[in-house]
Amino acid sequence: MTESGDIMEKRILVYNNQTGIVEKMAVLCRGEGLTVLIAANAEQLYPILEDVEVHLILVDVELNEKGWDKGIELILSLRRKSPVPLIVVSAQTAETAKIMALEAGADDYVTVDCNPLVLLARIKSQLRRYTQMAGMGDNIDRIYKVGGLVVDDMRRSVMVDGRMVRLTPVEYKILRLLVGQKGRVFSNSQIYENIWNMRAIGVDNTIAVHICHIREKIEENPKQPQYLKGVWGNGYKVG
Repeated sequence: MTESGDIMEKRILVYNNQTGIVEKMAVLCRGEGLTVLIAANAEQLYPILEDVEVHLILVDVELNEKGWDKGIELILSLRRKSPVPLIVVSAQTAETAKIMALEAGADDYVTVDCNPLVLLARIKSQLRRYTQMAGMGDNIDRIYKVGGLVVDDMRRSVMVDGRMVRLTPVEYKILRLLVGQKGRVFSNSQIYENIWNMRAIGVDNTIAVHICHIREKIEENPKQPQYLKGVWGNGYKVG
């Protein structure tokens, strides 16, 4: 195994290759030491996830003739089964599809007409982040505790005073970001760019809504938060 920042010996699982993404990316991926696995259908997809250590998943939000709403259901299912980075590569350009895919747990969304080198860069970025955050290195603690708040990144679970709390994938990512760097203040733009991997423009209300929902679930009194605190004019922090 190479150092945690390198991209060697990693496996990418591609499901629903109707975009031709394997053909576009195979040579580039091999050049970076990446192995590409292909699941032609759902019957192949889940056994691969169970039997092989996969480090990133590429999926299309449109599943054959079923429409992209079925793709959203697939992302939700994959996210429940695996914490690895998930990138949507699709010909679907509707903003609603992009937003729903990200809300369902996708880490990034690119259109199939993008430059393959741009997609490769995004793959490498997600793999680096997963290596750092998901404990593939030797010094990563996957359980974070702040008072009665416990975030177990291995199980992607959150507990408060022994009570299990159910967060959406986006809510979990925001809380995980903040608790992973306890005491650090993140601005709305920093939170958005870390979670959505897109440039933040006019995102204050979006972040405020998610913060509100998280507080409702983890705080005894959301109006006087004990864990997820606002820093006036700067952003939010945990601890």
